[in-house]
Amino acid sequence: MSSGLNYTLIAEDGAARRGRFTTSHGSVETPAFMPVGTQATVKGVLPDQVAATGAEVVLANTYHMGNDERIALVERHGGLHQLMRWDRTILTDSGGFQVFSLKDREISEEGVTFCFQSAGAPTVLTPERSMEIQRSLGADIVMAFDECIEPDATQPYVAASCQRTKRWLERCMSVPLAKHQHLFGIVQGGLFLAEREQAVADICSLPLPGFAIGGVSVGEGHEELKRIVGHTAPLLPADRPRYLMGVGHPEDLIESVARGMDMFDCVVPTRYGREGTVFSWRGKMRLKDKRYRKDRYPIDASCPCPACRGGFSRAYLRHLLFAGESLGETLCSLHNLWFYQELMAAMREAIEAGNFQAWRQAYYAGELPQQRD
Repeated sequence: MSSGLNYTLIAEDGAARRGRFTTSHGSVETPAFMPVGTQATVKGVLPDQVAATGAEVVLANTYHMGNDERIALVERHGGLHQLMRWDRTILTDSGGFQVFSLKDREISEEGVTFCFQSAGAPTVLTPERSMEIQRSLGADIVMAFDECIEPDATQPYVAASCQRTKRWLERCMSVPLAKHQHLFGIVQGGLFLAEREQAVADICSLPLPGFAIGGVSVGEGHEELKRIVGHTAPLLPADRPRYLMGVGHPEDLIESVARGMDMFDCVVPTRYGREGTVFSWRGKMRLKDKRYRKDRYPIDASCPCPACRGGFSRAYLRHLLFAGESLGETLCSLHNLWFYQELMAAMREAIEAGNFQAWRQAYYAGELPQQRD
């Protein structure tokens, strides 16, 4: 297991941080948003199109890529980077979130028993097996196998679960990874701040190159997210990257950056794009609404994405979406991916300039210079 990511803290503005870390596949500027490529692809777009947005990290998922056939496919190509044709950094989730979202699962000290398919044979995913799969996938950053806790879990259950997650992390650490790989630990704790504090003490006492906060994207809501992240982020080591898992609405990113987080991932940009919802500095547009039926303007006249730069009108995109043409989904997804990277770049610039709080207020007031029609 690699000892570190050479994280550099470049600037701070309040709790907000501007940093950089390096993997064997390049440097990553933080705060960073990481597009999700669950099954070894960011859905509906080409790798060079993702790279053109400015994204420096993408995700793949251990649960979805973890059966024998898919592991063999990856290994025949020499790892995910070659399979996906992505030469920048890759992070793999441990599969824990996906496993714990299944209805029929059994949790034990060994791991989690579940079925990939409704009629399939039971499968046991253990901390060791998650690490072995991620080693085969070859991602630069690999996530520890943890228990993702339900938001309505009781305090006694959360306390016991966090202790199990620590034991599972120690087992993850016992599995050798490739030299270029970096293991992150995950801080759970549900809605209980005392359990979050104990989890930080337990997880962050271990010699790992980065740490994540989990369990704030499973239905808690925006206000709880702010409360939990605001309390937990300052407790994490300042000299290593801080990753907030599964969080991705623009206001969630802004508020979490304001509280000291560095890395984010979510399916929102591409999932919303496929449904015809696009983001801009003025907020969200639902292109399937009737108001766009005759609208000949692009989503955002000054946006550099292929949809806007290409002059595709809102009315045409609406037509494509209703016609079931995949081009509409792709163009909307690309626009959202571009916007998210511009949003992160704007926050990095504001933090480095020392005016992040003013930038944040201007964003909510709709007064940013970057604002577009």
